[in-house]
Amino acid sequence: MKCLIIAAGKGSRLKQKGESKPLLPVLGIPLIERVIRTALETGVEEFYVVTGYHGDRVGDFLNRLAERIDIQITSLVNDEWEKGNGLSVLKARGVLQEPFLLLMADHLFDPSLARALTELRLPPGEMALGVDRDIRNSLIDMQDVTRVNSKDGNIVEIGKGLAVFNGFDTGVFLCSPAIFQALEQSIEKSGDTTLSGAVRVLAAEGRAKEIPVSGFWLDVDHPADLKRAEQALLDRLRDKPNDGPISRYLNRPVSMLFSRNLAKLDVTPNQISLFSFLVSLAAAGLFALGGYLALILGGVLAQLASIMDGSDGEVARLKYQSSDFGGWFDAVLDRYADAFLLFGLTWHLLVKEISGLVLFIGFMAIIGSFMLSYTADKYDNLMRKRIKARLRMGRDVRMFLIFLGAVTNLVLPTLVLIAVVMNVETLRRVVIAHD
Repeated sequence: MKCLIIAAGKGSRLKQKGESKPLLPVLGIPLIERVIRTALETGVEEFYVVTGYHGDRVGDFLNRLAERIDIQITSLVNDEWEKGNGLSVLKARGVLQEPFLLLMADHLFDPSLARALTELRLPPGEMALGVDRDIRNSLIDMQDVTRVNSKDGNIVEIGKGLAVFNGFDTGVFLCSPAIFQALEQSIEKSGDTTLSGAVRVLAAEGRAKEIPVSGFWLDVDHPADLKRAEQALLDRLRDKPNDGPISRYLNRPVSMLFSRNLAKLDVTPNQISLFSFLVSLAAAGLFALGGYLALILGGVLAQLASIMDGSDGEVARLKYQSSDFGGWFDAVLDRYADAFLLFGLTWHLLVKEISGLVLFIGFMAIIGSFMLSYTADKYDNLMRKRIKARLRMGRDVRMFLIFLGAVTNLVLPTLVLIAVVMNVETLRRVVIAHD
């Protein structure tokens, strides 16, 4: 599958945010890069990008991006970028001889939305448009969106000023080379140089198909759209099936506030993981110091580290920096952090009175936390089909118990609770996995 992306416009309504609209960052990643990376997830292997306004800057960025992520991107120049976007599409006539995905550089969308088109077998001479039938979509700017009126799977009319409509143009097309002839007819007959003009030509002949799609998509045209895009991308991070109750309802809402700002900085997920670990070390050191004030501060830092532990993965997904090493590195640091925190609480008690029982309880708490983490991945894979819904006991719960035990000065009961709950849960997993 090949993909054509239109990135030639000026984007005057966003000029206050930056000179080149395709290069405007959304949570640290330029618009054009987000579009390309999303298209890659749908199976696209080769890209053609039509540039115009500030074309040299956009072209240079695309060259670096192609080298950085090892893909093929060819830049096509439209010197008439101030006219309709259909002229940008025509620039690809000589290089696209088979069906291709057509995207806009300023339209963000979920991969599943475009996949509905890339998996479609398009008959020769036709085109298909992803149409959002949710006319109450809160992300839509009704004053600017291109409206679609369709019937029985065929597009009847398309335009920004339609009074009668039943869907919105998502900016995701699957086109055959017939789109080029339709553009030329539109220009010749009515002087309409827009892509919508070509769709109208094909629609009049019954060759413009509607593909109903759903999911996230957003046309970024105004400064307010940038904020909506950021929030929409962050909201998509909430749905993480392996989240425990503390992560889902407490940590995640706070960590996303951190991630919104961290994603805009030159900070890597691994650096965030390391920072979270260092905060845990500081918390463990405060536990070992003794005294109630140090215990409270240590508890607060431990919970902060737990929250930050979610930001590394969030930033990794937002900036396309997820890696096997990053997940492994985070897991290693988490195990060290757990050991230091629980040992710090144990030391806090031993400073007051040397006790073999306290030492044993602290040891069992550490072993329980390690075994619970060790069995987590295998347990999740084994049990996913056996248990539909339950309270997942994970690191988020353990860290929250440490926080509560520290701020309430109930260190020994907390260690006992962690030792019992973590080991019992581990044994329960073994029993269920064996059945």
